[in-house]
Amino acid sequence: MKKGERYMTKQQELANKLGIRFKDENLLTQALVHRSYLNEHSNWPTGHNERLEFLGDAVLELAVTKYLFLHYPDKPEGELTDWRAALVNAKTLAQIAQEIELDKYLFLSRGEAKEKDSKGHQYILADAMEALLGAIYLDQGWAVAQRIINKLVLSKLDYIIKNKLYLDPKSYFQERAQEVYGSTPHYELLASSGPDHEKLFEVGLYVDNRLVSVGHGMSKQEAQVDAAEKGLKQEGWR
Repeated sequence: MKKGERYMTKQQELANKLGIRFKDENLLTQALVHRSYLNEHSNWPTGHNERLEFLGDAVLELAVTKYLFLHYPDKPEGELTDWRAALVNAKTLAQIAQEIELDKYLFLSRGEAKEKDSKGHQYILADAMEALLGAIYLDQGWAVAQRIINKLVLSKLDYIIKNKLYLDPKSYFQERAQEVYGSTPHYELLASSGPDHEKLFEVGLYVDNRLVSVGHGMSKQEAQVDAAEKGLKQEGWR
């Protein structure tokens, strides 16, 4: 480190990446703390991020709703609801978290840190993204929170609309399968693993007797949606 150069914490690095100077860096730190981390660091000065996640979820939904309401005055409520759901769901938030490399700033237990390729880790990323937005809102106010949401989240809207990602994957796959193959797809449970409170399901998507794709999820429904999404890509429909 050069003389006079100040050590930069990873929290400050993230804030700089977002173009924000936090007044209370403890808020930013707390947004990055997963509950599991406190099990190994009982003297940690902040709490975990679940309360900030609760707030950030509401901030995100209001910001997206306001934007859609003002910018699409001719669209019906149902269509705007579908667009909003596609923008604020866990998959989209986890993708955004990966784009800003949020993972490297999180405080996780050693066990959680080893599971970064798991389905459950995607939810940790999505939750942390909401917590981050909650911290930004508390520290910087509505205008800055809206600016960050516009930049990170609402910038995805055109892509979502163009690729019809707002449509339910199962319904969309069924519609296309019936059009192209004249057949209704079906799902079969292939395997399940893990303890009851954290089960992982593996589901196959079939058209007639052909296995199109395999999906995974923490419920059968989630695994079916994952299989449908993969099936749409496999068939070149999305």
